[in-house]
Amino acid sequence: MMVWRFDAIGTRWEIETAQPLSDDAAAAVTNTIDRFDSEWSRFRPDSVVSALRTAGGAVSAPADASAMLDVYRALSDATGGAVNPLVGAGLEALGYDAALSLHATTQREAPAEWERMLRWTASELTLLEPAVIDVGALGKGRLVDLVMNELGEIPGRIVVDASGDLRVRRGATRVALEHPYDATSAIGVVEIADQALCASAINRRAWGDGLHHVLDARSGEPVRTCAATWAIADEAMIADAIATALFFDGGAVLADDWGVQWLRMSTDGRAERSRGFPGELFL
Repeated sequence: MMVWRFDAIGTRWEIETAQPLSDDAAAAVTNTIDRFDSEWSRFRPDSVVSALRTAGGAVSAPADASAMLDVYRALSDATGGAVNPLVGAGLEALGYDAALSLHATTQREAPAEWERMLRWTASELTLLEPAVIDVGALGKGRLVDLVMNELGEIPGRIVVDASGDLRVRRGATRVALEHPYDATSAIGVVEIADQALCASAINRRAWGDGLHHVLDARSGEPVRTCAATWAIADEAMIADAIATALFFDGGAVLADDWGVQWLRMSTDGRAERSRGFPGELFL
C-alpha cells in the first residue's frame, strides 16, 4: 500500500491506495479540500460562513449545504436541540476561536430557533441574523466522503483517514478504538469493510479546566457524562453525525433508526453499544 500523509483543515490526513496517486488525482483531492474549507471554515476570514457571521444575509448555497443541513435538522430534532449548526459562537466564547486563544470568557447557548434564522435551498443559503455557523458535528465526515468520491476510479483498496474519521472502499481495515483517557491504549478493535467509522472524544480538542469541543448547544456547556463515541455507517458524514449525537439523549435512537452501529463510553468508564456492533471490546 502507498500512503499519502498531509495536513488540512487543522488535522492530519492519511490516504492509503494500492498504487501511487497520479498528479491529477492528488490535485483533485487538494482542490476538493480547499473548496470545502473556503466555504465552511469559521476560522477563515474569507470563507462563506465568515461572510455571513457579522450581518447575516443571503449567498449562493455551497454545494454541500442541503446535504449537511438536512442532516442537522434530523440531529436537532432527535437531541432536543442539543446539536445545532449555530453553536459556533458558543465554541468561540469558550476559547475555540480563529486565534485558538483557548481562553474562556463566558458560556453562550446557540439560538434555540436556529431553523428560523438559518434557511437553505439548493441555490441559496440565508442567515437572517448575525450568528456563527459551525458544521463540526458532521463536516469532517462529509469531506472524507467527498475525497473518497474523487478517488473512486483508483483501483484496489482505498482508505481515507482524517484523524478519527475514516472510510474504506474495496477492502477492509482493522481499527483500534482509542481509550479517551489514555491515547496509548485501546478499549477494543473493529474491522471496517467498505464502510466508514467516525469517532469523537472529549480528550480531542480539549483545553482549560474541563473544556472541550463537544458542546450542548442549549446551554453552551461542554458535555460531562459521555467521554467517547464511535459510529459505523455506509457514509462518513452519517457516521460523523451519529458520533456527535451519541453524546446526548436521543442519539442512540436516531442511530438505530438510521441503521448505524455504535459504541459509546461514559465518563465513569461504562460502555454501551448497539446490538449489532461488530467490534471486540477489552473491558
